[in-house]
Amino acid sequence: MVKIGFLCLAIAAAAPLWSQVEPSGSGGGGGLGDSRMMTPPSVGGGSYPGVVGSEERSNYLSAGLVFTGAYIDNLMVGDGGSPISDETYSFLPTIGFDRQTARQSESLRYSSGFTLYQHTSQYNAVAQNATVSYRFRISPYTVIVLGDSFQQNNNLYNQSNPFTGDGIPGMPGQSNNGVVISPFENQLTNSSNAGIHYQYGKNAMVGAGGSYSFQQYSQASTVTGLNNEGTAGASGFFSRRIAGAHYVGVTYQFSKFVTHPFDTYTLTNTLFGFYSYYFSRSFSFSILGGPEHYTYWGTNTPSQGAWTPAVVGSFGWQTLRANVAANYAHMVTGAGGLVGTYHSDTAGLSASFAFSRMWSAGANVAYTLFNNVSPDLVGPYGTGGNGIFGGVHFDRRITERINAQAGYGHFHQDYAEIPSAATYPDSNRVSISITYQFNRPLGR
Repeated sequence: MVKIGFLCLAIAAAAPLWSQVEPSGSGGGGGLGDSRMMTPPSVGGGSYPGVVGSEERSNYLSAGLVFTGAYIDNLMVGDGGSPISDETYSFLPTIGFDRQTARQSESLRYSSGFTLYQHTSQYNAVAQNATVSYRFRISPYTVIVLGDSFQQNNNLYNQSNPFTGDGIPGMPGQSNNGVVISPFENQLTNSSNAGIHYQYGKNAMVGAGGSYSFQQYSQASTVTGLNNEGTAGASGFFSRRIAGAHYVGVTYQFSKFVTHPFDTYTLTNTLFGFYSYYFSRSFSFSILGGPEHYTYWGTNTPSQGAWTPAVVGSFGWQTLRANVAANYAHMVTGAGGLVGTYHSDTAGLSASFAFSRMWSAGANVAYTLFNNVSPDLVGPYGTGGNGIFGGVHFDRRITERINAQAGYGHFHQDYAEIPSAATYPDSNRVSISITYQFNRPLGR
């Protein structure tokens, strides 16, 4: 209910913009012609695509089944004993829906099934993954954007469905940062957002939005050093197009991070100046920088605050056969399971390439570094640390409806307060996935 209420308030706050007239050179009348501005992902809350252009579809309904078998040499569980290796098997029915019209677009991806462990059956779990997005153009130059992403016992390391990639976010660092800490513990994550973008002049746009996310461990009390986390945020931006492909502007962001059952609270206020350049509609980069102020406190600790610089950079490039996206952020954020709030450096890189209609490959890497801003508040359970993940996969289309994927992933983490990560920090995963999927065009 808190999440739904927050999204309603975010939309209501932007509602006064909806009644404004169509923009033109004299302030109204719809004189922009076809000069609609782009909304950089770094300020609009979007993501750079995670698949090559030839894999994208519109106006279709799809369904299928994904089977994944994997071997992991270290499950990163327990309190620092000997590493546990095991084989896992996942069965995930999937469904997808995508529809576009002149005024709106809707997209849904959902998969739900089971992940079974060969020798450590106590870790058997239900696995779910869902993403929903909706865009509605209430006028030629005003767009509402809604989105939600839900995961249960899935993350970028133990992902069982290789066909649900969501791309690289343009603005990293605001929620749980994609952090993978104790990746095989049962956990639940959800992230919701709402926004409105309004182009009120030929080369001027404003926008506002709100978001709420949480990460919960179902057995947090039994996992030393881990906490649940919730994040609420709001933002607004002004964007000015200069010389056609160049965009400059400012964006303001407010975030609140809360951890529990070890209760800590942090507020951040960040003012960015930004510059974005579009080489083409499918190739762009953005850089943001500015001051950030944070304030933190605990149940029995008075509030303290400080100023710090914040920097964010991202780019995305997509063609019919290749796709590359990357981001970097230096900000004050939460840390997806660690107690307190942190000076964070997060980075991600994703690439994919279609060699032919039958063969494709991809690779991705992510890095995180956390230093606690409040060691006096959290004591020995919030010292921070770092992690790195890398993976590659090869895909083969067997028939029009059957695909196969072979993948390898390596994960390293160094967090002193997490015994399973401190003693044996490295894990390797080899997997093979077979998927059966059919697509049915809509409106034909």
